[in-house]
Amino acid sequence: MTLEGKKVGFGITSSFCTLNDILDVMRKLKDMGADIYPVVSDRVREDSSRFHNRDEFLAEIRGIAGRREFDSIAGAETFGPVNQVDIMVIAPATGNTIGKMANGIWDTPVLLAAKATLRNEKPLLLAIFTNDALSMNGENIMKLYNTKNIYFVPFGQDDPVRKPASMLANLALLGEAATHAIAGRQMQPAIIPR
Repeated sequence: MTLEGKKVGFGITSSFCTLNDILDVMRKLKDMGADIYPVVSDRVREDSSRFHNRDEFLAEIRGIAGRREFDSIAGAETFGPVNQVDIMVIAPATGNTIGKMANGIWDTPVLLAAKATLRNEKPLLLAIFTNDALSMNGENIMKLYNTKNIYFVPFGQDDPVRKPASMLANLALLGEAATHAIAGRQMQPAIIPR
């Protein structure tokens, strides 16, 4: 399994409790040979949280990718004509991101880079992290699941007793899911036990 020579757009949204795990995934993709083009949401660019320090996190992203992150609408727009990627990953794909995408709202750098990638008929791979996957966002997830060139990192319920509507992607499978998406296939099974 390799991503050698593949340009990978990597969109990061603000599920702050997962951001340190996202750095590990980016490192794995880099080890698989990917050339990473990071894109961050406004919240990731501007906010720190109890889980991460914004400046340290952005420095880590730059170190892994070997380039500065795209952090504006104008920068993300270049994913259409200039910085075409072989695949765009959004990890974590939050409920907010999923809801906007399913309803054609492209108002953040991550979402606009995703739209540009889809316009180029390249795959978009979503690693969902949302507390409302089996409630308010269920319809949006299924809408995206049935949309051409959109794929999912296999995901499942993370705590069915205390958070019965919550689902998370299995980040250990992201690299393999990316190779499937580049080949035009959804990695199966798409819904897995956690």
